[in-house]
Amino acid sequence: MADLVHIDDPADPRLVDYRDLRDVQLRKSLEVENGLFLAEGEKVVRRAVAAGFTPRSFLMAPRWVESLGDVLSTSDAPCFVLEEKLAEEVTGFHVHRGALASLERLPLPGVDEVLQGARSILVVEDLVDHTNVGAIFRSGAALGFDAVLLSPRCADPLYRRAIKVGMGAVFSTPWTRLPDWHDALPMLSERGFTTIALTLADDAMVIEDAVAGQEKVALVLGSEGHGLSERWERSADRRAIIPMREGIDSLNVAAATAVACYITARR
Repeated sequence: MADLVHIDDPADPRLVDYRDLRDVQLRKSLEVENGLFLAEGEKVVRRAVAAGFTPRSFLMAPRWVESLGDVLSTSDAPCFVLEEKLAEEVTGFHVHRGALASLERLPLPGVDEVLQGARSILVVEDLVDHTNVGAIFRSGAALGFDAVLLSPRCADPLYRRAIKVGMGAVFSTPWTRLPDWHDALPMLSERGFTTIALTLADDAMVIEDAVAGQEKVALVLGSEGHGLSERWERSADRRAIIPMREGIDSLNVAAATAVACYITARR
């Protein structure tokens, strides 16, 4: 059973994992250096623990202790209990979902392990917005995609905001980072996937036609600003577009992913 540690000083050094959660750069360095990530909200905390991540500690308001009692009963990590006003001083925002957990990161699996048995996957290049990363994981999980591969420079799917937006889909969806950006798509083609880049390229076909009849599909998504790099766009087996009404050329990458996943899942 987790020890309940009641705290009345927001400067308590034991709360270091939870400080300044709005400072993205600070959090990136702290979390990577210490091999941790944060889960926010009862559902997400439950999903993280159920997925096998080991808690370092919990932080919650008194009213959430009972509702998460079953989770706390299976852990020997400390549970820091403090009033919501104090929690806000520590984190830098109102923790309206009442509970946070700091958990140990696991080593990332290899690409072959992630792709084992996969039929539909998402391949993401250089997305920098954690909200978009979380939304992409959520859409993929909801629409039956089997795995996600990220380019080396893609935003961290275990960042608190990404986890929250994705409702913990990162815990149930196999994923890893690609060790080789340059030949990533040819590598997937060699493994039997038809790589389909979402792009406005002149030779892009309607996505329904691009995925039709394909046994194994890898949907390839580019960054929020300029989209896919020229290397990835040209090395994909096919280029595809979601047809738009005149005057609108594209959707936000998260919205485009949801549409493309829906169509691909019904190929």
